[in-house]
Amino acid sequence: MQPTISVTRRFLFYVLFASLFLLLFTCSDLLRPRSRPLVPQTVFMFVLPNKTSDDSIRARDSTKFTHSDPFPFSSSIVVNDRRERSEKDNRDLEQASSNGCDLDRSLLKVYMYDLPSEFHFGLLGWKGKTDQTWPDIAEMDRIPTYPGGLNLQHSVEYWLTLDLLASNVPIVARPCTVVRVTNSSSADVFFVPFFSSLSYNRHSKPQGKGKASRNRILQDELVRYLMGREEWSRGGGRDHLIVAHHPNSMLQARRKLGSAMFLLADFGRYPSKIANLKKDIIAPYRHVVRSVGNDSATFEERPILAYFQGAINRKDGGKIRRKLYDLLKDEKDVHFSYGSVRENGIRSSGQGMASSKFCLNIAGDTPSSNRLYDAIVTHCVPIVISDDIELPFEDILDYSDFCIFVRTSDAVKKGFLLNLLRGIKRTEWTKMWEKLKQIAHHFEYQYPSRQGDSVQMIWEEVARKIPYVRLSLNKEKRLHISQFVKQSQ
Repeated sequence: MQPTISVTRRFLFYVLFASLFLLLFTCSDLLRPRSRPLVPQTVFMFVLPNKTSDDSIRARDSTKFTHSDPFPFSSSIVVNDRRERSEKDNRDLEQASSNGCDLDRSLLKVYMYDLPSEFHFGLLGWKGKTDQTWPDIAEMDRIPTYPGGLNLQHSVEYWLTLDLLASNVPIVARPCTVVRVTNSSSADVFFVPFFSSLSYNRHSKPQGKGKASRNRILQDELVRYLMGREEWSRGGGRDHLIVAHHPNSMLQARRKLGSAMFLLADFGRYPSKIANLKKDIIAPYRHVVRSVGNDSATFEERPILAYFQGAINRKDGGKIRRKLYDLLKDEKDVHFSYGSVRENGIRSSGQGMASSKFCLNIAGDTPSSNRLYDAIVTHCVPIVISDDIELPFEDILDYSDFCIFVRTSDAVKKGFLLNLLRGIKRTEWTKMWEKLKQIAHHFEYQYPSRQGDSVQMIWEEVARKIPYVRLSLNKEKRLHISQFVKQSQ
């Protein structure tokens, strides 16, 4: 019996030793830092579903503005804000996205809010079917058109929205710079599809005595909606992109939404705390004259030395226009006159610019105007007389290669501007003219978008802002952790 007892004790010793070894190994493994979680993320997806990632809001297109209801979209947005997109819709959109562009290879992943059509294409008169938020953009003849004339110059919002919708339609050939995603947790940036410039241009008048304008109602409703979104709260709105290209658009909402990235024409009517180059993006105007393309006149074929046609009496920095008019109006080789969109004003301006060596881009009520971009697409060397102007894509483009900048204080000196322009020889002008022909495509808005055009250049600018946004958000988390520790003590 003694050998049996000895064997049993030895066996128990080995079992105990193995158990202790496994226990120590397991503890050390649990305590070791990991780059991947112990529990697969897919498990958490089933345990903790994200109710906000695929929310969609839809308003009935039959909703009408009434004077008695100051917020006609409130009920529909609140109700539909809690409605999740069906699994089938998600699969369909993700499949379209993967067929069109590789999500992993795209530069930017954008989540676009499904705002009711009254905020975007509904402003163009489009009416979809019941619960249809977006128009069918696969066929060109079904896409709502943007109003012409001077309305076009601030149509940035329209082209960006179309490009995002097209990223989910494989048959639309376009660059894969940006892809629209349907899961907000995978987005780099959140796009707010409000046609704010069109809303200002078309709906700024009050709807009756003592009543708010349709533009004001839309802004108030947009603020209410965004402030209620978890996506906005997570980052304080800093990873959101809002287009407010017209200087007077988003006038009531800009301070409340000032933490977001704004897409602007300039900073002329914004305090620096609300809009600045650190977080915001300058986008080009959409030119209103026709591009000359390859039919570009040479130095000898442009008889006009300097060209300006537009409003002469302006406020603020634009007062210089009257001074320059008085200095240049009698010069035979200078065209400086009043002009407007009426009586073929845009067509005559385009022809005049295409026949001029230099085109004057003078500050108006704000530092910028579409005149600069009209000059670029007609290959007329721009003379920029605007001390506070900010230019699009200037981190990529060197404007001194194809523009001449003149200080306002110098421009108003008698003879200064004329001596400067007449002193520029053919070879120097031709060098700038050739550069204009090379870069003009960067200032074209079009659908479908093409590589290097304004739409793609804007998305690339947005992508370059993302590291700063992430840096600021990560730094803020330090304070959140400190506050949590302090509260728990």
